[in-house]
Amino acid sequence: MTKPKVFIDGSEGTTGLQIARRLAARDDIELLSIDAESRKDTEKRREMFRRADLVILCLPDDAAREAVSLVEDGKTRVIDASTAHRTAPGWVYGFPELHKGQREAIRSARFVANPGCHAVGFISITHPLVALGILPKDYPLTCFSLTGYTGGGKKMIYQYEQEKTAELYAPRLYGLTLSHKHLPEMTKIAGLTREPVFVPVVDDYDCGMATTIMLHNDLLPPGTTARTIHEALSGYYAGETFISVAPALGEGYLTASWGKGTNFMEITVSGREGMTVVTSRFDNLGKGASGSAVQNMNIMLGLPETAGLL
Repeated sequence: MTKPKVFIDGSEGTTGLQIARRLAARDDIELLSIDAESRKDTEKRREMFRRADLVILCLPDDAAREAVSLVEDGKTRVIDASTAHRTAPGWVYGFPELHKGQREAIRSARFVANPGCHAVGFISITHPLVALGILPKDYPLTCFSLTGYTGGGKKMIYQYEQEKTAELYAPRLYGLTLSHKHLPEMTKIAGLTREPVFVPVVDDYDCGMATTIMLHNDLLPPGTTARTIHEALSGYYAGETFISVAPALGEGYLTASWGKGTNFMEITVSGREGMTVVTSRFDNLGKGASGSAVQNMNIMLGLPETAGLL
């Protein structure tokens, strides 16, 4: 049986390197490669695109848009890890657990947009609540999302690991213009009509993410409590391999590095009378980037969804 051919365009970046590492040990695919000196050669990349059954783009947004124009063979399929196509017509959003039909949509898609890390944490807890009629589409949501520094790519990794200054030892809020690049997909894919107020935070640890929304229960349907939200999310993700809901309401501390090195995500519901907090925790380079891309690749190629991820 012929193995499907996969090419990573942009394998020198953080996400590309992570995907390449995950695929290197696989014997059920053929990983195509290109010489380092040729990785920006348009014609040689075009030839890789012709040979590949599936191309994974790990490029800046503009470069990703340009790369799609190189896909000339009608059989070649694409996963784009950039922000460029996450809300674009003709692209399927690559979050298999989004709803019951999403896996089949990914399986049959030619173009799949891999989720953003902050975005998938937000969507994992808001989309089910919107879909179940618990969270109004125009709810005035606030969200903060704590991430490790590897989410900032090679430059930020180098700063934290090689050129560390005093300010890097403490958490740093950013995106303070409230126009973070993940907001369009967060709003659209969650099914919201009002953008959330979203503030990300980067801290002095390598991997891990904790994305949190805060709710006033009296602005939700009557009878909504932290416990009913917990039950709703538990039911929504029942039977999923990579997403689970913590069995009890949250107490004490939630560590942002939970799930490091895996493709798993855990959702925790916490709160008291009248107020609820929901937090999604996962590896920003796992379910938030490379792990998600591999999961989507497996689905698109008809391979076991968990291959290379357990």
